[in-house]
Amino acid sequence: MAAKRTLNAKNLEGLGAAVLAELLIEVSVGNAVMQRRLRLALAAAEGAEGAAQEVRKRLAALARATTFVDSRKRRALVVELEAQHQAIAGPVAAADPPLALELLLRFLELADGVLDRCSDSTGTVVGLFQRAVVDLGPLATAAAVPAEVLAEQLLELVFENGYGQFDDLIPAVAEALGDPGLRHLEQGCRVRGACDGHPALLQIAECLGDVDGYLGQFAAKQLAWPSTAADVARHLLQAGRGQQALAVLDGAAVGAAAWHSPEWDETRIAVLESLGRNDEAQQLRWSCFAKTLSGFHLREHLKRLAAFEDVEAEERAFVVAEGHPMRLLALDFLVRWPALPRAGRHVLVHGPEWDGEAYEILAPAAERLSADQPLAATVLLRAMLVFALSTGRAKRYRHAAEHLRTCEHLAARIDAWQGVERHESFVGRIREAFGGRWSFWSLVER
Repeated sequence: MAAKRTLNAKNLEGLGAAVLAELLIEVSVGNAVMQRRLRLALAAAEGAEGAAQEVRKRLAALARATTFVDSRKRRALVVELEAQHQAIAGPVAAADPPLALELLLRFLELADGVLDRCSDSTGTVVGLFQRAVVDLGPLATAAAVPAEVLAEQLLELVFENGYGQFDDLIPAVAEALGDPGLRHLEQGCRVRGACDGHPALLQIAECLGDVDGYLGQFAAKQLAWPSTAADVARHLLQAGRGQQALAVLDGAAVGAAAWHSPEWDETRIAVLESLGRNDEAQQLRWSCFAKTLSGFHLREHLKRLAAFEDVEAEERAFVVAEGHPMRLLALDFLVRWPALPRAGRHVLVHGPEWDGEAYEILAPAAERLSADQPLAATVLLRAMLVFALSTGRAKRYRHAAEHLRTCEHLAARIDAWQGVERHESFVGRIREAFGGRWSFWSLVER
C-alpha cells in the first residue's frame, strides 16, 4: 500500500488530470517561478509559436532585470533559465529549427548580464549556459542557416565571454559553419580587434586543421614559454611534422630547464619517439623521474628495457629516490610504488625531521606501513600529532587523538625501538608539554 503513495510520475498519473490540475494551481499560488513554468507549458501545448512568444517575453524580462541574485535565490533563477532552455531545445526546435536558433542565440546573449548580477560560487549558472552552447551546432545545422550569416550571429558571443561560458562555442559550431563560415568568423574576429594568440583565432585554426595558421598565432617570445611550445608542438606532431615540433620545443628548452613543465617533457618524449630517437626519449623519462620521482615516468622507462635490465634500473631508481632532496616526495614515491621496506627505512633515517603538516602524505604512508613497519608508522603518526598540538589546530585534534590510540596499539608490536622514544615516555612528554589542550585530552580519554 505504501508503494502506491510514493511520489513518482506513475502514481501521480493515477490521480487523473482534474485532480493534478487543482494541485498544480494550489502549489503555484505565491510561486512566481512555478506559475511561469505552467504558462510556458500551456503555451507549448498551443504549438511552437505560442511557446516562442512566451520564451521571448521571459528572455526580455531577464535582460531588463538588475536585482542581484544571492545564493538563496540562485535556485529559482536556475529553474527559470533551465525552463526557457528546455522549451527552446524541445518543442520549438522540433517544430521550427530557425526560430529555435534565434531564441537560443538570444538566450545565450543573456549570459554575461545574468552572471554579472548573480552569486555563482558553485558554477551552476555558468554550467547551464555551457550546456546550452552544445545545442547550437545541431540546431544551426537543422535550421540550414547560411554559413556566413551564422558566423555573423556568433561573433557577438565570441567577444561576450566574461565568465568562460563560451569557451567551447567555436568547436561546438565548427561543423555547422564549415570552412567558409570559420574563415568568415576569423575575419570578423580580426576586424573586431582580436590579435594573434586570441583563443577564438586559435580554435578556428584548430577546427580548420590549419597547423601553419595555428603556429602563426604565436610570436617567438611566446614560443619560448614551455607550455606554449608544448601546445604548438602537439599540433605539429599530429600533422606529421615531428622535426618541426622538435625545433619548437628546443626553442623553449631554457625555460623548461628553469621551471618544471610536465607538458613540455611529455610532448618532447612523444616527438622523440615519433622520430625514432628512442634512446633520447628513454633518457628524458629517466631525467623526469630523477627530478620529480614520477612513478609514471619510471614505469614507462622500465617497460622499454630489455629483460633483467629493468630490475637493475629499479634498484637505481630507489637509490635516486632515497637521495632526493625532498624527503616527503621520496616517501610518497616509495609508498606508492610500493617499496614499503625501503619506505620504512627512509622514515627512520629522517625520524625527527618529518613535517607533521603534510598529513596528505604522512597519513596514507603511516596506514600502509602500519602492517609490517609499526615503528616507521609510529614516527609519522607522532609527527602529525605533535604538529596539531604545537600549533593548536583544534580541527585536527580528533585525528590526533586517533593517531595516539593507533600508536598505543602499534607499540605492542614493536620489539626494537632503534633509538626512537618509547610510547610511555612519549605520552608523558606530550602531557607535560601540552597538558593544557583540554579538548584534545578529552577526546583521548573518551
